[in-house]
Amino acid sequence: MSRLPCFLLIIVLGIGSLSADPPVATGPADLKAQKDALAHWNNLIGGWRGTGQPRRGSNVGAWREDNNWAWQFSETEAALVGTVTKGKLAATLKITAGAEAGTYKLEWTSPEKTVRNLNGKIEDGKLVLSSAPDEMNEVYRVTLKLLNDLRTLILFEKRKADQQSYNRLAEVGYTREGARLAGAGGGGPECVVTGGLGTIKVQHAGKEYYVCCTGCQQAFNDDPEGILAEYKARREKEKAKAK
Repeated sequence: MSRLPCFLLIIVLGIGSLSADPPVATGPADLKAQKDALAHWNNLIGGWRGTGQPRRGSNVGAWREDNNWAWQFSETEAALVGTVTKGKLAATLKITAGAEAGTYKLEWTSPEKTVRNLNGKIEDGKLVLSSAPDEMNEVYRVTLKLLNDLRTLILFEKRKADQQSYNRLAEVGYTREGARLAGAGGGGPECVVTGGLGTIKVQHAGKEYYVCCTGCQQAFNDDPEGILAEYKARREKEKAKAK
């Protein structure tokens, strides 16, 4: 039997491998990198009371809602998830790190279970994310701004793909429930998972530590040794920078 057909087959397979599209990056490679990328938004963690206004400065059509933000971890993904109660525009808002440094992704699920995926980055201190045109040829934009530890704004807008200007759907102004719950350097105990302000006690090997939300509490309980190793490494790095 001639060896030529086999030789040609090897060449064809080799060409096919070389021409195949490279895998598409979906975000930072490990959980630590993802947590670091999302650390800027640690101040979101906790409960918020919001008022939605379709028209700025007017209470016509306004509503009240609550939003509770918490960390959410899986084996491959770190995310910040806001769970909205009585919301008219959103049921959940899930923020994850984008594939490129300084970018973010938002999974916006409406009360009607419509899921929209938006991408964006920080512009002038605000996180601005937009979607690709949908089946209705509409583009959606969400702008999130942390005014301070106690106030947050989220603006929802949309436009036709062939238009330049966005139309306001509504803006939700949030006020934090109770005391400040997250943020490094806040003068309170530090969350060993993310570096935010710890409010929930956890224990391991007879010692007490703090985490900032139920998502971090679950992550700690799943792997306390790994979390504490990362925490100690982070503290050592901070001490080295301070010298």
